[in-house]
This record gives sequence, C-alpha cells and structure tokens, in this order.
Amino acid sequence: MYPQPGPEMARRRRELAPDALAAFRAFSSSVFADGALPAKTKQLIAVAVAHVTQCPWCIRGHTKEALKAGASGAEIMEAIWVAAEMRAGAAYAHSALALDVMKQEEQSSEARHDDEHH
Repeated sequence: MYPQPGPEMARRRRELAPDALAAFRAFSSSVFADGALPAKTKQLIAVAVAHVTQCPWCIRGHTKEALKAGASGAEIMEAIWVAAEMRAGAAYAHSALALDVMKQEEQSSEARHDDEHH
C-alpha cells in the first residue's frame, strides 16, 4: 500500500524542497530536545500522537526513539492506551453533533406535522 522509502525518495524530497526540509529537520530537533519536558516524555507523547494520526512511519520511528530515550515497553503501551482513550473520547464527545442534528430534525418534523394539521 505504501511505497518503500529509500535513498531515492529522500533525494527527491531534498531536491524538490531543500529549504523546507532543512527547516523541518531543525524544527524537529528543537522540539524533541530536552527542555521543560525530558526527551523521553516527548517521545512517549509522539508515540501516542502517532497512533492517533495513524502514521506507520511515525509509530515505528518514535517507538524506537522512545526506547532509545529510556522508555519501557509498559510506558510505551500506556501511551498508546492514552491515545486510544483520546480517540474514543473524541468520538463520544462529537456525538453532540449527531444529537444536535437529530434534535433539529425532530423539531422540523414536528413543525411540519403541526402545519399539516392546522
């Protein structure tokens, strides 16, 4: 389904947008450096976010980086469960949109029904 990344793809990306690639790499290095949050915590966040965005390359890369930063398998799995809960919670929270449409349709149907009987 996905093309295999390799040196040719990396070269082509660099050729097509070298400045953007350099800026992205600098940004990424800055974001994942130790700061107010340690690198390990940032990598665990990245693992969770990668599961929400469902990027297979990010899942693999950030899991590897989290392990290198000292994260345990249990910490990585807990981060993944946090991601799962957030996705499930978002689906549940967004039910407000469907409930709102159902309410509007019920009110519209009731109004049409009242108009027909008057």
